[in-house]
Amino acid sequence: MNRASAHKRPKMSEREGFAAFVLRMRAIGLHDPRLFAAIESVQRQSFIDVNWMDLAYSSRTIPLPCGEYIESLDEQTRILSALNIEQNHRILEIGTGSGFTAAVMGRLATRVTSLDRYRSLCEHARSRIQALQIENINVKHADGRHGAAGGPFDRIVSWVAFEELPKHYIDLLATHGVLIAPVGPGDGVQMMTKLSKVGSRFEQEDLLYVRYQPFIDGLSSVL
Repeated sequence: MNRASAHKRPKMSEREGFAAFVLRMRAIGLHDPRLFAAIESVQRQSFIDVNWMDLAYSSRTIPLPCGEYIESLDEQTRILSALNIEQNHRILEIGTGSGFTAAVMGRLATRVTSLDRYRSLCEHARSRIQALQIENINVKHADGRHGAAGGPFDRIVSWVAFEELPKHYIDLLATHGVLIAPVGPGDGVQMMTKLSKVGSRFEQEDLLYVRYQPFIDGLSSVL
């Protein structure tokens, strides 16, 4: 869809869009008022280019600079709900993107460390988060290959795909920690996989099929 056709879409108010989103989530059995309140409070449209703002609360992916995109809000919400974030949690996010999910998690947790390989995405995300006066989020220009300082983390979530479950993050998990990441071929469909640390063992759960971009080593040299 090009920008000219985007302007022909029926316009929906922010309140109507959010209400439609909540109804979609309730229809699949997701009832999480704390998460819904966090999503509403960070105003998703402020993380989206003006040409796509009417899709803020839709189930569509939305383009970002650097060839990236914002994942479907429905998918983001299902994954954030599966993290079961508590107020005292420390979170590591791989793939800052627009900064929207970092902002939502910042409303729910004690501290969020969010990494992205694109400097410009990091800068834009920081400015959006600062405008919301959320002060417990640290956006870093890094590829996340080895995680980040500040662990152990209670929750780790990745928005980029790995061929295999990223075991190098497991050592960064705190007791009762949870890791969620897409696992599968970078050019195909992946399974969003949840790994929960239970004592000395781990429980694995398949959440949903997704199609996310693959993890890339190193920082972007241009963007």
